[in-house]
Amino acid sequence: MVDPSLVSELIRAQRRHDPLDALSPREGEVLALMAQGASNAGIARQIFVTEGTVEKHVRSILTKLDLPESDTEHGGCWRCCGFLGAG
Repeated sequence: MVDPSLVSELIRAQRRHDPLDALSPREGEVLALMAQGASNAGIARQIFVTEGTVEKHVRSILTKLDLPESDTEHGGCWRCCGFLGAG
């Protein structure tokens, strides 16, 4: 027999909001590449878009995850990685 409090906790855990759910599939792909350390240019080459498009995705990711933007390309990557590690 399973402890009812364990079942309740599992149900609550399934209902918790995961901020990553707000990301589109493409944004998730960009975030994964950022986490691997790819530059915007590298991401653009891998997913066949312009660097400007990657920058738009990065801004959208930072906004959706409620992370501040940075003046440097790698600042966003480190904030996203920190966010993922804190989750």
